[in-house]
Amino acid sequence: METILQHAQALVYSLLCLMPSADQKASLKALLGLFLDAQGHALPAHTCVKSPSALSRFLNHYRWSTRQVIRTTRQAILQQIATHLPHAKIPIRILIDLTTLEKSGKFRQLSTPTSDPDHPDPWVRFLNGKRGLHLVVLYLVVGEWRVPWSFRVWRGKGYASPAQLGCKLLATVPQSLLKGRVVLVQADTEFGTVEFLNAVRQRSWRLVVGLRSNRTLQDGRCLKDLYRHAKRGLQVVLKDIDYPLTVSWFWLKRADNKRELRFVASTYPYSGAYLVQLGRERWAIEGFFKTAKHQFGLHCFGQSTQLGVYRWLILSLIAYLLAHWIDQWSLPSVLDWKIASRLAVETLLPSIVWFQLLKQIRRSTDIAAQYGFEITLKSLPDPAYWERCKI
Repeated sequence: METILQHAQALVYSLLCLMPSADQKASLKALLGLFLDAQGHALPAHTCVKSPSALSRFLNHYRWSTRQVIRTTRQAILQQIATHLPHAKIPIRILIDLTTLEKSGKFRQLSTPTSDPDHPDPWVRFLNGKRGLHLVVLYLVVGEWRVPWSFRVWRGKGYASPAQLGCKLLATVPQSLLKGRVVLVQADTEFGTVEFLNAVRQRSWRLVVGLRSNRTLQDGRCLKDLYRHAKRGLQVVLKDIDYPLTVSWFWLKRADNKRELRFVASTYPYSGAYLVQLGRERWAIEGFFKTAKHQFGLHCFGQSTQLGVYRWLILSLIAYLLAHWIDQWSLPSVLDWKIASRLAVETLLPSIVWFQLLKQIRRSTDIAAQYGFEITLKSLPDPAYWERCKI
């Protein structure tokens, strides 16, 4: 289990080495500590290490390689998984889904197309009655490991659809991770297009995807016609494809206590009952979305540039990974994101804990004075080590 901690420590060290100055190293630590606070409201004003304006400059203007941060993180992920691979019979699951980071403020540079090459297209859009940033996310499940591997921003009509973005995300999964293993792709009805089905099948992966009840079969019937006249696990051929799919269905209970008939299909001949079970397992990614938003502040961005927003999302997901790794390292696993996040800060970013302690002491000087005590704080002589504590 020590290797898990070593990989987490090595990742933090590698990311800090990518920052060209001590000031940017301090900003990176501050942001990771902010996300690992696990309160769900990762606001720059809450950090005790850097000012909000310094963090804004770090995200929106400073020249550090975002791509290199992504590459370094992915290399660390692959090294981590390689040392803890599950049994060869356990499939690697690829979950793809669309999530919305709802926003209600003004994001003019993100909401309207401009001629500025840094802002070539809109990001904040309306979809299904929700205004915000819409992300198509690819999420890996490898044994006990949960990895948000990649994402793309849906830009609205006239741009790539969620299913087309999903096809691009499939190409980002490294073949070295999948070699010799069963790969199971699970997705919602949004991705039940012919293009997405073909993209998965061309890779010889197994697909479990939701289908709308009005999808037409080659014989002219609709999927909903199968509910009363066929058994689950039937093989059918959809219109515009030339290979069979195994189809099953189940009743989904909605929040208003009403039931909705859902169909799920697979390119592999699973039994009807097991196919339903696999279809329900897709909801695991919804739990990740909830955790990433409400524990690690994925939706709390307020940057004015696309680069700033993109960096915010990347660092938030890295913070999630660090907490997940630390949770796996602790024995027994704490199974609580707040506790795991706090443990990650204490283990990987102890200077953040030190600054928080000093800030708390500074706030408590009046209380100490009431009892006849005097607290005097002196900064350390090395500014680079001190990293501009704001107390």
